[in-house]
Amino acid sequence: MSEAAAAGTWRLGDLEVNRVGYGAMRLTGNGMMGNSAGVPVGREAAVRLLHGAFDRGVNHVDTAAFYFSPLRSANELVNRALSTWPGEVVVVTKVGPGRDPSGEWFTARPDQLRGQVEENLRQLGRDHLDVVNLRHIGPVTASIAEHFGALADLRAAGLVRHLGLSNVRPEQLAEARAVAPVVCVQNAYGLDWRTADENGLVDLCREQGIAFVPFFAVSGLRREAAAAREQDARVHTVARAHGVTPAQVRLAWTLHRGPHVLAIPGTTNPAHLTENIAAGALRLTGEDLALLDTPASASA
Repeated sequence: MSEAAAAGTWRLGDLEVNRVGYGAMRLTGNGMMGNSAGVPVGREAAVRLLHGAFDRGVNHVDTAAFYFSPLRSANELVNRALSTWPGEVVVVTKVGPGRDPSGEWFTARPDQLRGQVEENLRQLGRDHLDVVNLRHIGPVTASIAEHFGALADLRAAGLVRHLGLSNVRPEQLAEARAVAPVVCVQNAYGLDWRTADENGLVDLCREQGIAFVPFFAVSGLRREAAAAREQDARVHTVARAHGVTPAQVRLAWTLHRGPHVLAIPGTTNPAHLTENIAAGALRLTGEDLALLDTPASASA
């Protein structure tokens, strides 16, 4: 069994993936909203990093056409790595937000989504996209039916295999499912960011057989910024008990929320990549989980 399979598998429609995947955002050196997240990795180093992930069993990569900096495009780095990799890797991308060549942001209208899908196809060098998430940007209660319907049309046309959602609420999930099947929901979620517990979205996805895919599971409230030194005494206590890193504890905590929860940690550091994948094998005890669910104590 590969390292990435230690946490088990889940199906995105008819595509079975190991629950520990990889998020490509940090390869570009930019955060999703253009915020600095570090120095972009060199192209050959990116290919080695991705091949290292694939070699350990990672078969699920999260990316987007709007993950780019003046020097790097995440999609094109993923394309380069996959072009020389013999195995099958599921690529999940997202549309809705967009950036023009200068990096300025806009929110796509429904009639612009086909162009975004086609740009992802071109950059990734594919004839169809495995999974496309509609990332909702705007008022939290706004309808997504028209946008999701446009993607459903592209699915019917064969450009997209499966559809998912990002940054949504339970009522928007219900709205989308009335239009077309939803295979995954990708929202901010982690030990310090539990809105998806409060509104029931994590459990709702499990009940409906939908993958729940947290982002910012390690960085938490720092969002796109790289994770800082761990300040949570609870996390340090559990990490010491298992001889692991705090980041591994945070990833393991999300994976323990259910067999439908996937992990997509991103990094450009090979050592951190190894640790992230190994977190899938970390089994937290009932005592560990109880401690992590208590109110945060003073900084360690």
